[in-house]
Amino acid sequence: MNEFVAPEIDWLALAPLIVVLGAGVVGVLLEAFVPARARRVTQIVLTLAALAGSLAFVAVLWPQIVAQPVQVVGGSVTLTPFALGAQGIIAVLAFLGVLVVADRTATGQDAFAPTAAAVPGTSYEDLARRSGLEQTEIYPLLLFAAGGMMLFASTDDLIVMFIALEVLSLPLYVLCATARRRRLLSQEAAAKYFLLGAFASALFIFGVALIYGFAGTVRLLEIAQAVQQGGLPLEGMTGLLVAGVLLVTVGLLFKVGAVPFHAWTPDVYTGAPTPITGFMAACTKAAAVAALVEVLYRISIGVQAVSPETMRQLQVVIVVVAVLTMAVGTVIGSVQTDVKRLLAYSSIAHAGFLLVGIAGFSSQVQSSTLFYLLAYGIATIGAFAVVTLVRERRVTAGGGEDNGPVEDDGVVLGEATEIAQWAGLGRKAPWLTAAFALFLLSMAGIPLTAGFIAKFGAFSGATSGGLWWLAVLGVIASVVAVAFYLRLLVVMVFQPAPITPGVEPAEGEVLPGAAGAGEGGEGAGGGVATATKVQVTAAQRVVVTVVRSRGPAAVAIAVCALATVILGIFPSLVLNLAAEASKFVP
Repeated sequence: MNEFVAPEIDWLALAPLIVVLGAGVVGVLLEAFVPARARRVTQIVLTLAALAGSLAFVAVLWPQIVAQPVQVVGGSVTLTPFALGAQGIIAVLAFLGVLVVADRTATGQDAFAPTAAAVPGTSYEDLARRSGLEQTEIYPLLLFAAGGMMLFASTDDLIVMFIALEVLSLPLYVLCATARRRRLLSQEAAAKYFLLGAFASALFIFGVALIYGFAGTVRLLEIAQAVQQGGLPLEGMTGLLVAGVLLVTVGLLFKVGAVPFHAWTPDVYTGAPTPITGFMAACTKAAAVAALVEVLYRISIGVQAVSPETMRQLQVVIVVVAVLTMAVGTVIGSVQTDVKRLLAYSSIAHAGFLLVGIAGFSSQVQSSTLFYLLAYGIATIGAFAVVTLVRERRVTAGGGEDNGPVEDDGVVLGEATEIAQWAGLGRKAPWLTAAFALFLLSMAGIPLTAGFIAKFGAFSGATSGGLWWLAVLGVIASVVAVAFYLRLLVVMVFQPAPITPGVEPAEGEVLPGAAGAGEGGEGAGGGVATATKVQVTAAQRVVVTVVRSRGPAAVAIAVCALATVILGIFPSLVLNLAAEASKFVP
């Protein structure tokens, strides 16, 4: 009888993961033992400290891993420069995302419902609001999601990758349903995300089973070795491998938000709390793209050696998905009238740009992909942070033919996400508008921004892989995308603020078209108007305002704007680090 031999574990190599996931467990305990009045501050400090500590461990490990990648826990976690670089990027983006999540505007409330499980519009929900309850469980959930993302991007084992996929997904399903306003829309978004995510997970694990049937292992490097040693021409075995790889790729493309697996993206991005949308758009995409590169590039080592024809078929699949993703993201994005949906289709288009570089299967793709994920993630978090501050406010007009002077009645409603409502925003908040314009220009790939360097690297990767025509299509799609980014900028800067129509609602009528009116508004002094009881008189109307941040969101916007400029003008340091990270095969 063989005795069990415990594996030797390099705990330092696992430190970035342990810090984040361990802090998530501690956060759950804090919910039980810390008094309610101190719970929010404690959770925020713990979350930010854990993410900063994880990034510090990434920096400590970097020289060692660049010199010699290591396999931890018997190969379940393969810490390579590429994987460690992906972990660092996720930690940075998660830190910025948590700053936006933790923000309270000048009205004194955050973006999350006091009791997310309450049925919208019920007396229980009203009581929770009046009692000032806060939902601080979101911070442990964010840590578990971030930890799952970091593991997702750094494992060589497909079973561990599936577990990491569930660890990162389940908290996000819950977080999507926690919006303070638009509660029904938020819950609908969570349900859609959960159902489609379950299908994607099922396809992923089915693909893993097929790959195991071919290779007898779920380790990516061992699968590549099995392909090289056995060869693909074995009767009946090629189909297992190809079908398995395609199904695993479908599961990853769902998280990336690529066409035709993108259907969840616009609805979920629109319905989820805006800080969570920014967190998902940046961090989840970074983790999923890193995992996709790991799977495709490691398996392609063996496939390319024994069957170039099979490799070409796999490349064709990625190319077709990249073209469709760019087309859908740019064309449909150009007709959107909602800012969050516009950014959602922008996210889809950027998934296509990333796939353009990945499809080249060239040696420089790993470094260009990491830089792209960092540049896109920073701009995305900054853009959604701006969206959280642009709100509707209910005001009361005086007498007279023109309704007289406008006086604030102290009620801030939901976010103003209609593009038409952003007209004249440049005059109301010039600095915020400048930051938002910078983020949009970076997404568009305008020179002197991080987005230009990122797209140049991605398209260069396609060119070096012999797909110059795909790079040309990427440039054309980028030009089309510039149009809808500029359309939003024109509305903000050059169009005057909309004039309130002369026809006022009747006495006691619920104001139509107010995004936040259906889901509750905030009082400037902390009071809250309930979901179905926001009433306006004939002298009341809604205007768009920019509410003041109490610190964290403003810091996140400033850091993101500064990083976008620095990475666009002085990208060499980060590009050099990304080049070192491209050596990801032990």
